[in-house]
Amino acid sequence: MAKQHVRGDTVADLLVNTLIDAGVKRIYGIVGDSLNPIVDAVRRSNKNADGGIQWIHVRHEESAAFAAAADAEITGQLAVCAGSCGPGNLHLLNGLYDANRSRVPVLAIASHIPSVQIGTSYFQETHPDRLFTECSVYSEMISNPEQAPRVITSAIHHAYAGPGVSVLTLPGDIADADAPAIRPRDLSRRPSQPRIIPSADALRDLADAINAAGKVTIFAGAGVEGSHDEVIGFADKIAAPVGHSLRGKEYIQYDNPFDVGMSGLLGYGSAHQAMHEADLLILLGTDFPYDQFLPESVRTAQIDVREENLGRRTRLDLAVVGDVGETLRALLPLVDKKKSRKFLDQMVKKFERAMNNVVGAYQGKKAETLVPIHPEFLADQLNEAAADDAIFTVDTGMCNVWAARYIRVNGKRRVIGSFLHGSMANALPHALGAAVSQPGRQVVAMAGDGGLSMLLGELITAKNYNLPVKVVVFNNSSLGMVKLEMLVNGLPAFGTETPSTDYAAIANAIGIPAVRVENPHDVAGALRGLFDRPGPALIDVVTDPRALSLPPSITADQVAGFAVAMSKEVLGNGLGEAVSMARSNLRNIPRP
Repeated sequence: MAKQHVRGDTVADLLVNTLIDAGVKRIYGIVGDSLNPIVDAVRRSNKNADGGIQWIHVRHEESAAFAAAADAEITGQLAVCAGSCGPGNLHLLNGLYDANRSRVPVLAIASHIPSVQIGTSYFQETHPDRLFTECSVYSEMISNPEQAPRVITSAIHHAYAGPGVSVLTLPGDIADADAPAIRPRDLSRRPSQPRIIPSADALRDLADAINAAGKVTIFAGAGVEGSHDEVIGFADKIAAPVGHSLRGKEYIQYDNPFDVGMSGLLGYGSAHQAMHEADLLILLGTDFPYDQFLPESVRTAQIDVREENLGRRTRLDLAVVGDVGETLRALLPLVDKKKSRKFLDQMVKKFERAMNNVVGAYQGKKAETLVPIHPEFLADQLNEAAADDAIFTVDTGMCNVWAARYIRVNGKRRVIGSFLHGSMANALPHALGAAVSQPGRQVVAMAGDGGLSMLLGELITAKNYNLPVKVVVFNNSSLGMVKLEMLVNGLPAFGTETPSTDYAAIANAIGIPAVRVENPHDVAGALRGLFDRPGPALIDVVTDPRALSLPPSITADQVAGFAVAMSKEVLGNGLGEAVSMARSNLRNIPRP
């Protein structure tokens, strides 16, 4: 193997220069003791004629991991975060769980105590090489400078191959040690991706099943990325309604005349009915986790590039391992064009009714008179005001619901959230990574007041770097999704209320232009002002705390749970609270 001389003098230099060779532009993190050799190598890298790495100083390492995850998801390139020994890198954990479950290429640098102290209960001692194994595809400690070159490049390759999180544990003294004089030459940039084509037998079996089925439904996930036209052409030929998961929304919902919306806890439209009334359900690139919303008695086929996903959530009658686009291109000539489109037309019409009656109930002039402001109305107005290529980062909880129902995708917009890990407080740090990696592009953080308050300090980061992050706070002084979970389980809401807080005042104190809105007539103007401002800005909208969302299919147990919970609400809080909740949510009741 060819050898080449290393540009750096220390292992830290070696690491930083390898990251530069891999195309890394920035590292998100907080400086500190054991991490200092790496931070100084970053500083010195910026003196290189060919450019160096930018250090993005966040206020919490969890935010560093979230920001790197968004950076990687948008760019498709390796993103890096870092934490100092002990508590510093432990704070990375939650964001790295999110990144790994979202399958985005992230490298985490977990600096460690001096190598001679490992195993002695030294100050701040943890074992990062063990702690991060569950949230990574690769986690190794560099214990010798000679080991460093291959472990560093291996971490990069693993992050791309997963894709997922690679963790490098690096003791401070090893980082500061002399790098080996020579190292193997390695191509650290992401290689071209292979074509993964299904077997002929699997294609033939699936084609036979489709031709034999009278009613076929497609349910698409994030695995359809890059295959929009193939899915639409395929659905047209077999007259199949197309439902989608939240992660699949941005890739398949736009320019889709066969769209029937979502299923699951956030669902709307007719996707649930279309799946349960089909003769054959085809799952395309989805690992949709909520098996209670998937049919048990419908013959099911699954197409996925990841074989481990097959049959994990529901029954599996036909399995096809392959890229969605490659599979559909090969499958299309093998299937017969369906003569009857009755089932497709029925499901599409039902979806349109849901959009007009339930989702559409909070659009238009009438919704502008509802006080307190309905979050649905705010989400709709936000959708109208945002740019055609905006990046939306969405907090977990009710913001997920409003984004799913009201943010329209068009092939250029992005919608990013903690959709698999389900962490609170992701919207703002995700927005930081999006804004840093996409200068000049509009980035909108749809933040709940509960999530924003958890990592509120990152407003300082946005101000510090003058990032054009527009924060829209859905401020209902409540943990709305948790309240809903309690109600469907027959429990009265408890511990879900939070103090009324003026986040606009906090943002203004930091130096971020902000307004607080309590009147629905002021929403549109406030949003226009938000987007017209350069740099970061915030709009704090006081929304109805009683506005909840019901899933598209309500079970008898859930109905009983609501009834019991409402009885307890009447007994505990009086009839007025229950009546107010009913009035706030009447339009959200799913209709047949």
